[in-house]
Parts: sequence; structure tokens; C-alpha cells
Amino acid sequence: MKAAYIKKYGHDPLTIGERPAPEVGPEDVLIQIKAASVNPIDFKMRDGKLKVIRPIQFPFILGHDCAGQVVQVGNKVSNFKIGDAVFSRPRSGRIGTFAEFIAVDQSDVAKMPGNISFEQAASIPLVGLTSVQALQDVANLRPGQKVLIQAGAGGIGTFAIQFAKHLGAEVWTTTSSKNIDFVKSLGADHIINYQQQSFETVVSNIDVVFDTLGGEALDKAFSVVKPGGWVISISGTPDYETGQDMELGFWKSLLLGLVGLKTNLKAKKAGVQYRFIFMKANGHQLSYIASLIEKGKIEPIIDKVFPLAECQAALDYSETGRARGKIIVSI
Repeated sequence: MKAAYIKKYGHDPLTIGERPAPEVGPEDVLIQIKAASVNPIDFKMRDGKLKVIRPIQFPFILGHDCAGQVVQVGNKVSNFKIGDAVFSRPRSGRIGTFAEFIAVDQSDVAKMPGNISFEQAASIPLVGLTSVQALQDVANLRPGQKVLIQAGAGGIGTFAIQFAKHLGAEVWTTTSSKNIDFVKSLGADHIINYQQQSFETVVSNIDVVFDTLGGEALDKAFSVVKPGGWVISISGTPDYETGQDMELGFWKSLLLGLVGLKTNLKAKKAGVQYRFIFMKANGHQLSYIASLIEKGKIEPIIDKVFPLAECQAALDYSETGRARGKIIVSI
């Protein structure tokens, strides 16, 4: 099968070539991939930034979510049949969606919403699961609460704004001048133009900050959250709890605990709760997300679509941080 893969850590261009077709286990569905999406975790893995917690073996096919059609099922699969249109974020250790086929555990798969295309469906799994697990599972975001979503025009932001509004929250977001009307159209109640204002001078007494930027933005987030509120990050510092949650073992968890000590001390000093999350594959939650899309509560947002042969260009575009919504690779 054709696939886009790396041969080592670093900035070498992706290789587009032939790789062995995946083996299908008894609990697996084999998906003929129609489209996949690009996420920042792809170039972070390529660069080796996650090798302590997610070591990989080369050659390694990138790509973390997809949509396609079931072409084979394992003998213990009961939820899917050949011909089903599905979407998925495969579990860690089994990713590789920049390819023509992938074998995925049936518990990580859901049937696609019936009212969208394969390209739109491929844009959803990683950002959707991340938003649901951050805002609903961890923060327990409730109607009337205030949430600040960083980078509202990005891949995560475009989904998170819509989902937070579905939960009944009052949504603040940061964006550039050119995207103000765009994030308003997604449902954001208050927009902070980061080119003109620093968010920490505008907002206060926030219930939840969903940090997608890390660095200085994460440090400043602790000053705007009310006591007992949440700062949840996908771009900040992992910690001991992250290691335990990912079942990395005592020593790696301890190492992450040391890495995350500074951030956790800031959270403690501010009297707020902090969590760094790596989303987990979850077919049931994908089915829930599919129902929201079919009801018109969530609209997939796509910036550009690239063919598999131009997967490197898609990755380069993602790295600029300028995409409005998701970047798709059509297989």
C-alpha cells in the first residue's frame, strides 16, 4: 500500500512509497482510508519531541485520525460490517493514517455522521475527542460557566468553541484580526485580538482555560482562573499524573513529575487545578460526537485538502500555525 512515512527523527521530508498492508486481528476492522487529517502531534513525533513517552520504530507512518470504508473485519468484530463508512482515532501504538489502509481495534471506531463527507469526517476524531475529554470529562464544564479557549481559529479551537457552546458555556477565545468574524460565527461570545491585547489583561474569574498554546500563554492562564477552576493544556508540560494516566510506569512518570513540577507549583500557588492531557481513543465518544454533527450542533471546519503525494506540504502548512480549521490529506 502507498503511505507517507519517516525513516528517522528530524526534518527530513516524508517518504511517499510502498509499505506492507496491515495485519487484521480478531477485534480489528480494516479501513480503506479515504481521508486523514494533519495534527501538530504529527510533526512533534517526527521531530522526536515525544520519544520519551511515545517511542516509535522506523520506518514509521504518521497520521492520527481518518475516515474511510470498512473492507475487512476480524472474526470477533460485531459492531461493524464490510461497507460501513467509519471514522477513527486509532489508539497509541497503532496510528498511521497517512496510508491507503489501517487496521483499527473496533472499540476505537465509530460510524461516520451521515450528513458529511469523508474529508469532513476525517477532520473530527482527534480534535473532537480532545475537546470532549478536556471540557466534559475533566473540567465538567456546565451551563453558564466561563471558558477561555486559546487559538479559536485553529483545529482544536474551531471544534472546542462549538462544543463549549453546546454545553451551555460562555465562551471567550483568542484569535487574530482576520479571524474575528470567523470565530464569532462558530459561537464565541467574547473575542480577544491577541495582536492588540494580552488576554490576561482582559479576562478574569474564568472557570476553565483550555490551553492549546503552552509556553507563556500557559503561564499567564493561572492568573485569570477563579480559585478551584481548571487550566487544561494539550501543549504545556506533562506531569506525574500524565505518566500514570498513560501507564508509562513508575520511572517515566517520576521523570514527568520533575518536568511538570514548576507548572504544578504555579497552579497550587494560584489555587487552581491543572491537568495536561493526551486524549485517548474512544469509539463510544466518537459516536456521541457523530450524533452532535448529525443534529447540526457541530460543523467540521476544513482549511485545505492535499493529496497523499503532497503530504509533506500539508505537514509544512500545519507547522506554520496559520490554518483556519483542519488540514486534510485525501488518500
